[in-house]
Amino acid sequence: MITSRQNALVKEIRALKDKKVRDESGLFVIEGVKTVKEALECGVSVKNVVCTEKGLSLIGLAESAFTLVTDNVFKSISDEVTPQGVIATAYKPVYPLSPPEGDSILLDGVSDPKNVGAIIRTAAAAGYKDLYLVNAADPFSPKAVRASMSGIYKVRTHTCTIEEAFSIINAEFIVADMRGENAFAFKPSGRFCLVIGNEGNGVSPAVKNAVKTAVSIPMQNGTESLNAAVSAGILMYALKNSSI
Repeated sequence: MITSRQNALVKEIRALKDKKVRDESGLFVIEGVKTVKEALECGVSVKNVVCTEKGLSLIGLAESAFTLVTDNVFKSISDEVTPQGVIATAYKPVYPLSPPEGDSILLDGVSDPKNVGAIIRTAAAAGYKDLYLVNAADPFSPKAVRASMSGIYKVRTHTCTIEEAFSIINAEFIVADMRGENAFAFKPSGRFCLVIGNEGNGVSPAVKNAVKTAVSIPMQNGTESLNAAVSAGILMYALKNSSI
């Protein structure tokens, strides 16, 4: 059992909270019983699993498959307010920047990792296979991974520039904008890419200048806007259904 916060493995996991370290090592952190179990079931390349005694009783791994740590040590690596006592490090899947398989999502400046994770979760549920990120939060940050609820294992994520996105995505770009056409009355002309902009400022000038098709969600009771992840989820399903 590891009892020191200065243990090499403990320090490695703690360091992975930093995006630069994640990028250099190719590793990311998965925390929580359900999320770690699903990673193993989905064939994610897991490097280490660290558990407290309580966490071990919840996840039920074979003795050779985990490293036991004290509760005090676990608190130093956990990103949760109430840790379940199970955390893993895994190798990030590497996807070549390539055209999407079917309809896709482009996150243009979405900065909240929880929104990025929630959008990935809904994208997986709605059948989108590719998600492109331009100046967006890291989808492999602990908060994004947790919010994706295993969606991060099922959707291909591509970090790129807007120029690369326009070049590689051969589809109709559709921007989420409150001044756009009613999404429930809109029918895409064919394969499409839904663009979700920054939480406060919307899409970037490059997207505004290049994309002229926009859709919106009709709202009542004086509501002006919805959370980016909520809006993305509604539009993902609305556009999918109208394109069938």
